[in-house]
Formats: sequence, structure tokens, C-alpha cells
Amino acid sequence: MPTEHHVPLAIVHDYLTQRGGAERVVALCTELFPTAPLYTSLYDPDGTFEAFRHVDVRTGVLDRVGVLRHHHRAALPLLAPWFASRRIDADVVLASSSGWAHEVRSTGRLVVYCHAPARWLYQQERYLRATGGSSTTKAIATAALGALGTPLRRVDQAAARRADTYVANSSATAALVRQLYDRDAEVLCPPPALDPEGGQRAVEGLEGGFVLCVARLLAYKHVDVVVRAASRLDRPLVVVGDGPERRALEAAASPNVRFLGVVDDATLRWCYAQAAVLASVGFEDFGLAPLEAAAFGTPTVARRFGGALDTVTDGVTGTLLDEVDATTLSEALAALAASPPTRAALVAHAARFGRERFADRLRAILSAP
Repeated sequence: MPTEHHVPLAIVHDYLTQRGGAERVVALCTELFPTAPLYTSLYDPDGTFEAFRHVDVRTGVLDRVGVLRHHHRAALPLLAPWFASRRIDADVVLASSSGWAHEVRSTGRLVVYCHAPARWLYQQERYLRATGGSSTTKAIATAALGALGTPLRRVDQAAARRADTYVANSSATAALVRQLYDRDAEVLCPPPALDPEGGQRAVEGLEGGFVLCVARLLAYKHVDVVVRAASRLDRPLVVVGDGPERRALEAAASPNVRFLGVVDDATLRWCYAQAAVLASVGFEDFGLAPLEAAAFGTPTVARRFGGALDTVTDGVTGTLLDEVDATTLSEALAALAASPPTRAALVAHAARFGRERFADRLRAILSAP
């Protein structure tokens, strides 16, 4: 671990073990503030984005337990106390938090960018469904929730009150911050993560015009509904992402479904550009995929929930569904693919969430007295 010393700005994130929207946001923050060290509980360079290999990532004792880097949910009972014990010597600490990072202490200001209040404390059923197929991991999580839930909710809420400034990734997250923490949070939606002007790499044997789903394959993402809907479509479904649900999804899929797993950015750009429509029907607190798709001129069918309320304009840049099942989803996908918005309208919509807007506002928040 590097020698600790006072810094103008430090960044904190829960753990760097996966490739998700929160990690995309943190990667962008490290680009905007390249001299800021990044503190985290667990770091798996092969499991998360390549960009972090060029960052001053600082971990601690939990990261020395190799199994935790590959199964971060097994660290559930340890994460809250680990973050609560961190005191960072900085003028400003930016805590990128979906449950733990906001518990750190700073010698200066503490600014929390909240991706979601801790699901394992406040949305336990959804969290446990997301743990995947490992009975051991589920058992650890269930035991921790039963034994520690009530006292850790008190600690979590006290940490939220201690922060100087709260920022939320969506209107829905801001509402939860108000409900759970009695804090007002400014809404600062993340920008699309992929530059549409970047290079593209075609997928061999795949032609354009398919339905695209980009998601980690976890139960609450509801990719199973998308897979069932594909059997009713006259075009292929392409699934980008990996996770514990993959084997079951592949077993249930019709012949027109293709699973690509985790892909590089060039391949993902090509998928967004060549897709007719994106399906995003999970319970997303924000969800970057609809914005990324719009930046490439591709509309989205989404669940009327969470971040989609900010990022998909119903009837203009996509379709929002109140009820999501295989029939309603397949009908909505077919209708949107047959009569999509103009590419110009979608690109203009994505531009409203652009990188410079995000960067300028975040810098202003961090530099405020």
C-alpha cells in the first residue's frame, strides 16, 4: 500500500470486482481527477475495467483474502465495519457509494455520490436474489442480514447524516435518499460511458437489426423475461453480459438468442450501433444502457422504474412498460423496431446527459466551500 499523506481529493468506491454502471462512473471520475487516489475494499483487476490498472488504487486487509475478490458478497459482514474504520486525510473525499463507501470519514468535506442506498439493508429480497446460484454465498448473506441488519441500518443512516453533501444518480435514488436518510440529494445523472466515435469491432456471423440486451446476468435484471420474449420475435436477440444466471438463461433460450458474454468496448459499440432496439427491463436505480444506446441512435423498451424515468422519454425515445412479461415485451419490442424514433432525436436526447455537463457540475460540487 502506498504511504498515506494528505491529498486535495480522494475517491472511494465500494469494491472494484465487476463491470457495472457504477464502476463506469468511477472510471470516469478517475479520468476527470487523475491525481486522486482511489480507495476500495476489494480490487480484482481482471474482473473490472481496464482503466483502473492506470489508477492509484489503495485497498486494505480484506483485499488480501483472494476468495473475497472473486465473491464480494461473501464479504458482506465485513464491508460496513471496514469502511467505517477508514479515515482519509483529504480536503475533499468523493464517496461513490451503493452501500458502504459513504461510511468513510474525511478530515475535510465528504461528498457522497449515491448509486443506490444499500440494497442488502433496504431491499433485502432483491439483494438475495442477486447473489446467484452459490448456496454458500446466499447462506452467508442471509445470516448477515438476520444478525446485523437492524444495527447496521442505524450505522448506515448515521453515516448518511454525517456527509456534507449528497448527490444521487437519478430522481428515483434521490427519492430513496430522502425517504431513508432524510437528506436532500441533487440529481446528477451519469453520462453515456461509451464514445460513439470510438472504434467498432463486428461480431462474426451476426447481422444488424437484432434486439440487444446489455446487463449483468443477475435475477433482478430480469433477462429471463427478455429471453422468453425472444421466442416470439422474428429477429435475433443478442445478450451482452455475464453472471450467475447465464447457464439457466442459455438452457431456456430459443435458437434465435446469442450470448456474447463480456465484450470489449469496440464490440459493444458495434452492438449498440447495429441493434434495432434495446431491451432493459430490470429494476435499475439508474442503468446506463438506455443512454448508451441512444447515443448510437438505438431506442429502448424499459420498465417504468428507477433511472429509466429520467433517461427514456416514453413515446419519444423509447417505450416504458408498467407490466413486463414475455407477451407485452415482445409486442413492444416489435412495435418500436418497426417504427423507431429518428436517429437525430435519440442522439440529441443522449447529448443532454453528456460528459462535459457531468464533469462541470461535479467539479463545481467538489469545489464548493
